[in-house]
Amino acid sequence: MKFSFEGRALRRARRSPGLLRPGLAGSAAVALMLLAAGGQAQSQTQAQSQAQTGALRLDDILTRAATGDPSMAATAAHVEAAEASVRQAGVRPLPGIAVDLENFAGTGQYGPVNMSESTAWYERSWERGGKRAARIDAARADVGVMAERGRIRSLDYLEKVEQAWVEALAAEAAIAGAEEYLRIVSGVLGQVERRVGAAVDPLFAAQRARTDVAQARIARDQAVDAARIARATLARYWGGGEDYRLDLSPFDRLDGVAGPEGETPDLALLAAEREAAERRVRVEEAKSVSDPTVRAGVRHFSQTNDIAVVFGASIPLGAGRANRANVERARAEQGAADAELAVKRIERDREVAILEANRTRLASEIRRIEREVLPSARRVVALVQDGLARGGLAFTYLEASAAQQAVHQARLRRVELLRRFHLDGARIDRLTGRHAPLLIRAENR
Repeated sequence: MKFSFEGRALRRARRSPGLLRPGLAGSAAVALMLLAAGGQAQSQTQAQSQAQTGALRLDDILTRAATGDPSMAATAAHVEAAEASVRQAGVRPLPGIAVDLENFAGTGQYGPVNMSESTAWYERSWERGGKRAARIDAARADVGVMAERGRIRSLDYLEKVEQAWVEALAAEAAIAGAEEYLRIVSGVLGQVERRVGAAVDPLFAAQRARTDVAQARIARDQAVDAARIARATLARYWGGGEDYRLDLSPFDRLDGVAGPEGETPDLALLAAEREAAERRVRVEEAKSVSDPTVRAGVRHFSQTNDIAVVFGASIPLGAGRANRANVERARAEQGAADAELAVKRIERDREVAILEANRTRLASEIRRIEREVLPSARRVVALVQDGLARGGLAFTYLEASAAQQAVHQARLRRVELLRRFHLDGARIDRLTGRHAPLLIRAENR
């Protein structure tokens, strides 16, 4: 694009005597220096204003959102219910009492007074095979599963918050691009109007320039509204308003994201589910051991008014065969949990690798736009503006409009690439559990 703009301008200048003056290169250089100085001053001013106003950083936003996360109450209730199950699992089999009445009624001599026999029983079962300990361990494993599920739910919530933060930063960055485009087209409008007044350009050139300025002003206003809406959307995650400032400096940085180290929250959840499945296997295996029941009682004979002590015991037969299918089912669930853990680890590593490769590609394009495209496009704008200011027929509004659009489109492309770069980073943060320590701090408050 740079070569086409300059080549066209030079060809027109050669066809128009007096347009290539010695001062043209010097004026263009001055315009370029002013443009570069203006960009640097603007960046420094933005950085200073952000540092002075105490703009919100990502950690501040995530902390506010985590503190107000409504799912934490639900997680606490689930964990409390699981802890109650642990207490219930420790309850031993309750003893029982029973009363038997024999020969209470009948024909002949059998009646409630003459021949009845009544027995009062006390009975109790003894658990064997470690049933109680296995139940308690299984219930405690379920507590861990509930806690990990709640943590995953909160991390999903924080991922949405971080995505909203990226959208808000992108919306703020779009304002700067829209304002730069408005400044460029407004400056060109003044030059075109002077040229039209001097009868160098036709009247429609000025009207077209005014139209472009109006459209640029609308685009700037729309960008401001979009940024306000994005801030309000982000603030809804902690119940705040839109009257706050964001630290915009992270949006321009192409920082890398730490890869997964050790067990991430998703893998921790699967590991907890695997442990719970293993504990259920122990519960089913313990159920294969029969529990004896012993009872003792006192029997009263109505006919002789005598009392006798009675004793009894029982034990189920074939408990191992009867519970064999339950043991097999529990072992199959344990094997499935092991397989799910292995699959999830592979899927996580693959997705993280894809995201990191995509971020590398985006970062490369962003850097090339910053080093190659934007400086060249701005230089063309400066040259065209200088040519318009000098008068003559070397430049027309067509070149000016094309140069403006080149800068504007490059800025828009850069913002979109940065947005996608940081959204991929938010996904990596979720997969690696980067914000898990923040949840722990929020839970301890």
